[in-house]
Amino acid sequence: MTDAASYLFYQSRNPRPFLDYGEGIYLFDEDGKRYIDGSSGAMVSNIGHSTPRVLAKIKAQMDKATFGYRLHFRTHPSEDLAAKTVAMTPDGLDRVFFVSGGSEAVESAVKLARQYALTQGQPNRHRVISRFPSYHGCTLGALDLTGYDPLRAPFAPMMEGMPKIDAPATYLDRDNLTEEQRGLKYAELLRDRILEEGPENVLTFVMEPVGGASTGALVAPDSYYGRIREICDEYGVLLIYDEVMTGAGRTGKFLAAEHWGITPDIVAMSKGFGAGYAPLGAIIAGARIVEPVLDSGGFQHGFTYAGNPLACSAGLAVLEEMEDQGLIENAAKMGEVLMAELRALMDRYPFIGDVRGKGLLTAFEFVSDLSTMEPLDPALNAYERLVELAYARGLIIYSRRTRGGTAGDHFLLAPPLIITEAQIGEMMVILRDALDAFAAEIGQPVEHAA
Repeated sequence: MTDAASYLFYQSRNPRPFLDYGEGIYLFDEDGKRYIDGSSGAMVSNIGHSTPRVLAKIKAQMDKATFGYRLHFRTHPSEDLAAKTVAMTPDGLDRVFFVSGGSEAVESAVKLARQYALTQGQPNRHRVISRFPSYHGCTLGALDLTGYDPLRAPFAPMMEGMPKIDAPATYLDRDNLTEEQRGLKYAELLRDRILEEGPENVLTFVMEPVGGASTGALVAPDSYYGRIREICDEYGVLLIYDEVMTGAGRTGKFLAAEHWGITPDIVAMSKGFGAGYAPLGAIIAGARIVEPVLDSGGFQHGFTYAGNPLACSAGLAVLEEMEDQGLIENAAKMGEVLMAELRALMDRYPFIGDVRGKGLLTAFEFVSDLSTMEPLDPALNAYERLVELAYARGLIIYSRRTRGGTAGDHFLLAPPLIITEAQIGEMMVILRDALDAFAAEIGQPVEHAA
């Protein structure tokens, strides 16, 4: 039912039915209609819905204690989850600070970096470089790092205005460089910006290893990642990976950083870390950063629900489910299947100009001209329209504007890591039907298979 009175408000007035229950990759409304959760909500439900093991762990903790403030008690769920997290991350990341969501994680990471700089006698280091487009959160601090105009513009007067460099959208480039050369070219933008800001003033560089909502699963050339690490090391700039969306197995590794053998100085995680069972996130850093901060009077930062035992019991069960069911490996395997299906769409729909991603974080982008990669007319609102056409047919996908939030249309497909090849096929049938309907609406031809 969608016509009942509501006192809630969120981003818009777009009506939706009441959710009844979830099961695996599926969600059901109160009228009994089934939806494939093709985006894991907002790239959250990594292990699927209503997993019995996770529910049992949460219930068991509820029977013991639902809250213990971290300054009053240690709890086994938080200690056990911290130990499990460290065991699953690269060497050198061995200290964990829990939060309740992605924006909190990013702000916590930046504040830890700042306090570390102070312990090193570097009080001028305060500038945080990020990329455009990007998304790092909706609180004012995280939003200042975000490169997405519609979200940021209303609040710009309330923020310092942190510096940005171009995201490595090499698929748009029309030059004679190789992909390796393009990756290095984009990485050097960081070096140039550090020099422009003054190295003594630059605290961190924050990046999504695989792009999220603002760039639609953007993957840089391999050469980019190592060069960024070198530049940060050269100037003493801390490297923060925003793995809020990519972490917890989404890309086929526990952290996306592992694809390139990179160890960031600080990692921000959330979304799939709690997998929708509880509000949960974390920052992970090395002792070399954390211990000086603790020695100098402590981390001057915190949230009431940090390390909540219910949330941590859920998170621990999520990680155990990932390991026991081989879900990270399945994300890598099924990601290849999904990418092949999405690439095939480019032959059928001339307005699909790019397909990209890693593991089960994938996206496709609409364009009006394949030779120039010009986007569709923004007045079409394609990024909203295709979502509605798919939703009406029982498939949930996620979309944003590609070019900084004002033009372009990309669509994220990021189903739960439990998905099977047959279920990917089921998802694609609905997606093609929605794309056919969209093509008809805008008068575009469709190349049907023989």
